[in-house]
Amino acid sequence: MENLTNSAEEKQHSSLLTNSWSKKEELSKNQKPNGVGGFVLVHAGAGYHSESKAKEYKHVCKRACQRAVDRLRAGALAVEAVAAALVELEDSPFTNAGMGSNLNLSGEIECDASIMDGKSLQFGAVGAISGIKNPVLVANRLLSEAQKGKLSAGRIPPCFLVGRGAHEWAISHGIPPCPSEKMATKFSVSAYKRNKRKMEVAEKMDTGHNQTKKTRLSGENDSGCLDTVGAVVVDLEGNVAAAVSSGGLAMKHPGRVGQAAHYGCGCWAENACNMNPYSTAVSTSGCGEHLIRTMLAQECSAAMQSEDAHQALLEAMQNKFISSPFLASEDRVLGGVIVLRCCRCVETQQSQNIQGILVEFLWSHTTESMCVGYMSAQDSKAKTHISRLPPGTIPGQSLAIEGGVCRLMSVVE
Repeated sequence: MENLTNSAEEKQHSSLLTNSWSKKEELSKNQKPNGVGGFVLVHAGAGYHSESKAKEYKHVCKRACQRAVDRLRAGALAVEAVAAALVELEDSPFTNAGMGSNLNLSGEIECDASIMDGKSLQFGAVGAISGIKNPVLVANRLLSEAQKGKLSAGRIPPCFLVGRGAHEWAISHGIPPCPSEKMATKFSVSAYKRNKRKMEVAEKMDTGHNQTKKTRLSGENDSGCLDTVGAVVVDLEGNVAAAVSSGGLAMKHPGRVGQAAHYGCGCWAENACNMNPYSTAVSTSGCGEHLIRTMLAQECSAAMQSEDAHQALLEAMQNKFISSPFLASEDRVLGGVIVLRCCRCVETQQSQNIQGILVEFLWSHTTESMCVGYMSAQDSKAKTHISRLPPGTIPGQSLAIEGGVCRLMSVVE
């Protein structure tokens, strides 16, 4: 029997364990929760989300949450559910991932994606891959194949593949190809043609004006094309997983690989252990070069072991990102994160053991806006929100942070 009590409310500040539940040791291996459940938090990118397209962004976040929750209700583990959420986000023509991704300088689509399983700590990633509709499925297959152990002759299985090699590996493992022209949308092609004309004009100008023009074009690119997508999930057993996928910056150089494929930069997931009392999962979005140089996903995960989750994320974004010495030469530091942390609690009531998972979820960004959605397996529908920087603040130099708490409960026999 499952206790259906569940609460998820938005808060500006998350406090930890301000309830009657107490943290306990992990349940013995033969004790399993009776019922299904879990929680998912997704994002459709940190960048700029216009009011005219707000409905579409929120709708795709709702669908992604529902897809993940459907898998959780069917008994899937967190890593399976997070992959399902990413497929939905990649399939949307409104996101810069999979279908509708930004085109590079050559007018081609090259995608990055990665996934991490907090239970096994396995990681899978692809970079600059073309001709695959859902790059996250390749990353997930790399992860699952690595879990099988060594290859023939004692070879180490790959966890990160790029370019043509990644494409060939995907095909050989049953993932169907998709012609790049079918992955491009009217919007992405139009944006490519518009940016190409601007670059051609800039190149005809003299050196002095050229530098000014290039700076302005970069600023336009920074504010509107950082919509990497991602998700973090916890299942009812307390396992966490994270994933991220991106088409990269518009007009990027062919072969460029962003943070979405880099270990510790695009996503991070780690179950609680003796050293860490909390399970954590992180997914990032923003300027890939900024996120790579700061390894923001892993930094935020480590910060979440502090007592106050809200304060810890605030300090991590400020000290490890905006004010990072590795980005001292940057005028604007652009990025965003979604973070989930949880701990398992047990309370004995009469003859029943009630297992609870206290989930704290947060998002923070230095970009103009960030679109998120979240849902528990007990909820009838997902909630969505477009977070925006406070009025009068400067993108890349200030940040927004919000979040909430969700409590999942079930009977353990």
